[in-house]
Amino acid sequence: MELILASNSPRRRELLGQMGIKNFKMISPDVDESVEPGLSPAEIVERLSRRKAAAAAGKAGPDCLIIAADTVVALDGAVLGKPRNKEGAFAMLAALSGREHHVYTGVTVLQGERTVTEHEETAVTFRALEEEEIWGYIATGEPMDKAGAYGIQGLGALLVSGIRGDYCNVVGLPVFRLGRMLGRFGIHLLQNEGYAKQ
Repeated sequence: MELILASNSPRRRELLGQMGIKNFKMISPDVDESVEPGLSPAEIVERLSRRKAAAAAGKAGPDCLIIAADTVVALDGAVLGKPRNKEGAFAMLAALSGREHHVYTGVTVLQGERTVTEHEETAVTFRALEEEEIWGYIATGEPMDKAGAYGIQGLGALLVSGIRGDYCNVVGLPVFRLGRMLGRFGIHLLQNEGYAKQ
């Protein structure tokens, strides 16, 4: 059985490797990421992860097992996407300064006619940020392709004063939850059934 990660994210690739999965392919799912208004952050990420998995399934063989994920940052229930420009990044980071926000990742595992979708939620607190710190962080370029305008696995860790929940979820793939989901498909990574050996 071939494993496919429906993503072109280097961070998700690294996290899958951290789980002991060494032999997998990556397929970039080209999907429409617009959703109807009124959905909660959890509903959005679940819906988009299912959409990505279905798109990858259309490019893969019938026996492949597909893993897809979608991550958003939410402040007071409002989703913060990727910033469009430096001013947008500043506005997001200033809004997050000194406050707690939530990171949601929806994960879908699909094989044949069977699809399982779940989501993980992690609370992240930023320390109070000085204006020059925000502009200094933006100048590194790191915020520009990240939901919520920061990457906790990079320099963005300097902004975070606390976290409640799965750190890996904030990076983009909730390793604990995905491991449990894969077990439902007969893949038990700690039993060394082959994926960690390849």
